[in-house]
Amino acid sequence: MDEQTIKLLEECCSGCRMAVESFEQIKEYVKDTDLKKLISDYTEKHRSLEKEASSLLKESGNEEQSAGFMASALSRFTTEIKLTFNSDNSQVAKLLIDGCTMGIKTLGKKANQYDKADKKAGALAQKIIRIEEALLKELKDYL
Repeated sequence: MDEQTIKLLEECCSGCRMAVESFEQIKEYVKDTDLKKLISDYTEKHRSLEKEASSLLKESGNEEQSAGFMASALSRFTTEIKLTFNSDNSQVAKLLIDGCTMGIKTLGKKANQYDKADKKAGALAQKIIRIEEALLKELKDYL
């Protein structure tokens, strides 16, 4: 498997893993059952997409890289601080929208940067971006 494909798949894995970690962290603050279900549904979608990316990496003899500890810790700390003082639906939606936006920008940039990656990796990156866009659209109802 070529280097661009590996890098793009690693980015797919990393982004989905960070999304799942964020969803799991935020879920404990959510009181609204509809919002909780939405988060749960997208947690499963992201887990499935991470598994798909990881499987493609493993097929080529590569393993997914662990997410950067500092980025993950900073994200967790920031979320904890913001939700400790205000965990209403609007605040939760804002945090998740920020995460979606960052995921779309990051993965979109990487997909453009690694434009020689194989079609499966490129299609998976686009699928993740579409999932993020769909979540962003649904979250706007909670603002």
